[in-house]
Amino acid sequence: MAKEIMTEKVVRLMSKTDRIRNIGIAAHIDHGKTTLSDNLLAGAGMISQELSGKQCFMDYDEQEQARGITINAANVSMVHTYEGNEFLINLIDTPGHVDFGGDVTRAMRAVDGAVVVACAVEGVMPQTETVLRQALKERVKPVLFINKVDRMIKELKLSPEAMQERFVKIIENVNKIIKRIAPDEFKTKWLVNVQDGSVAFGSAYHNWALSIPVMKRKNISFAEVIKAYDSEDWQKLFQKAHLSEVILDMVVKHSPSPAEAQKYRIPRIWHGDLDSSEGKSMLACDEKGELMMVVTKVIVDPQAGEVATGRIFSGSVKKGQDVFLNTVKKMYRVQQVSIYKGAQRISIDHATAGNIIGLVGLKEAGSGETVSNKETTTFEQIKHLFDPVVTKAIEAKNPKDLPKLIEVLKAIAKEDPTVSIAINEETGENLISGLGELHLEIWEYRIKKDKGLDIVTSPPIVVYREASLKKSPVVEGKSPNKHNKFYLYVEPLADSVYDAIKAGEVPEVRMKKKKDNIVEALVTAGMDRDTAKRVRSIKGGNVLIDESRGIVHIGEVIDMICESFEEVVAGGPLAKEPAIKLKVMLTDLKLHEDSIHRGPAQVIPAMRRALHNAMLYGEAVLYEPLQTLQIDSPLKYFGNVSKLVQNRRGQLISTEQEGDHLTVKAKLPVAELFGFTSALRSATEGRGSQSLIDQTFEKLPTNLQKDVILSIRKRKGMKEEVPQVREE
Repeated sequence: MAKEIMTEKVVRLMSKTDRIRNIGIAAHIDHGKTTLSDNLLAGAGMISQELSGKQCFMDYDEQEQARGITINAANVSMVHTYEGNEFLINLIDTPGHVDFGGDVTRAMRAVDGAVVVACAVEGVMPQTETVLRQALKERVKPVLFINKVDRMIKELKLSPEAMQERFVKIIENVNKIIKRIAPDEFKTKWLVNVQDGSVAFGSAYHNWALSIPVMKRKNISFAEVIKAYDSEDWQKLFQKAHLSEVILDMVVKHSPSPAEAQKYRIPRIWHGDLDSSEGKSMLACDEKGELMMVVTKVIVDPQAGEVATGRIFSGSVKKGQDVFLNTVKKMYRVQQVSIYKGAQRISIDHATAGNIIGLVGLKEAGSGETVSNKETTTFEQIKHLFDPVVTKAIEAKNPKDLPKLIEVLKAIAKEDPTVSIAINEETGENLISGLGELHLEIWEYRIKKDKGLDIVTSPPIVVYREASLKKSPVVEGKSPNKHNKFYLYVEPLADSVYDAIKAGEVPEVRMKKKKDNIVEALVTAGMDRDTAKRVRSIKGGNVLIDESRGIVHIGEVIDMICESFEEVVAGGPLAKEPAIKLKVMLTDLKLHEDSIHRGPAQVIPAMRRALHNAMLYGEAVLYEPLQTLQIDSPLKYFGNVSKLVQNRRGQLISTEQEGDHLTVKAKLPVAELFGFTSALRSATEGRGSQSLIDQTFEKLPTNLQKDVILSIRKRKGMKEEVPQVREE
């Protein structure tokens, strides 16, 4: 009965966009996100108060419970009363471990506000910065909750003054990140502030929280908090200042409604015409407008099949409605519309703009899919901050299970787009790439347990990148029938442009016509305006530019040219590894008059060969992935940590000492990081930990180039030779 009443309330509020708040809970691993989510649910009457903070209701996956970490982003819709009005809170609890950061990125597309959780003892950690970057990139407004204040009192024995100093430091560090990363118009508007109540402090485990407005209203001081813990009477804090009330009040007051947020979010995440019917509908968050929804997650329900979770930006969707998937260009019928309560899905009749829902029946929908009434401009691709850099070859133990394995791998690529799947039907080699060892471990476990498949995997392999070091001469590519010729050269892409693409400031798109916002973004990143106007494709941190003039039939072949560019970017000439930092300049074309002689079978091979040769002329080399890590350990183990880093081709960037605590920043090649966590534990007697700060690609040392190229080619079943330029 209670469930039905709650569902009725949620459905009633779904059409009131000013009363909706879509929020994500995001933080560094183990800073208390899931415990906080539990308590918010308890406050909304969705789980028992006794179990909140211990049940980990949102960690419903068996592996999440076994490992004590969040792996999947989990959704829940609940109702909160603020100043006499009911508000619908659509909440997503996201993972903290960097290997599952893709779920954070996708969740940020669906929400408008983020509750950033920081541990009072550890402060702002590398992953705190990462989740803030992911939020701000999607124009999601942050508020701050400083958790685990009980540890400051019970373990560190801090005075009220010392506690306040630590709070100030954490707030300053969060605001530094916001000032550095937030869009220009929000750099000052979105700073978190103690006085206005966009910062709260408390203990999710003990279920209480405070903010300055609450402390003034209820006449509570930090001295009273310390006294409550000294007398082991902290329960009265929970009675006086309930966590869910303080946090959800903060969310309602400081997070924007969908109608407010979409005015500034839509121009950032959708590059269509804002004056079109779709553009106007989304800017107004109009439930009567065109249906525009983006899928942020696909999960497989054993009973219902694939469930596509996403955010409706305009229009409405109901059971039995036909909708268009823009990536696969097909219509599908919606079989079910659902709202979420963690692992549970509750069916409803229809949903309107501004809400986060689940749809059953969209069989081919993947993460990032644009769902609409008719073919339209798609949303910007959802891009994670880090690329997959660890790969394993995977095969079925029983050869007859191979077709099933291929189906399972295709399903995984839909469920988790940060997993890259390569299926080679010719060699029979199937590769699964992820963000780290743990990421792949979890998927291996799920294939065996959930999908019921016996599999064998290889030791981890590193994913390299291919790039050219210098400008190549102009290279000619002839079509197989010799009737078409393509002239191009390559040169390294400017770091500023590459960084802007990787940061998401320049979207990765194929451009059939000039788009002013993308041209401006490229110019801001340092590209010449005339050159920026001629960009035709941006893919994987590479750019194709058409410098040709007066070619009559170019409009008919430009898509094929872009396709061949994107194909080479996916696998370069050295070892079919992805290419980065390439600027490809198409200078001239000679095309046959008759269209039958300039089809895909002629254009694509010619362009591909020209691009391969141009890269080789430009001194093609392999780039290897490196990760910048923060290593925390007791000071006495500095020698061991330093030795461990240097023995793995790593370099120490900086060291900081605070009392007996040591913080080291180091850069190490991913190829040398396998088993690093257990080696660090051994070197520090179990007291060392590491966090990922950044990931970059740098040139592999010259003395290793040949051996690595040959080993990759051997693994892929290619000729064991370093490729040379192939003359026509």
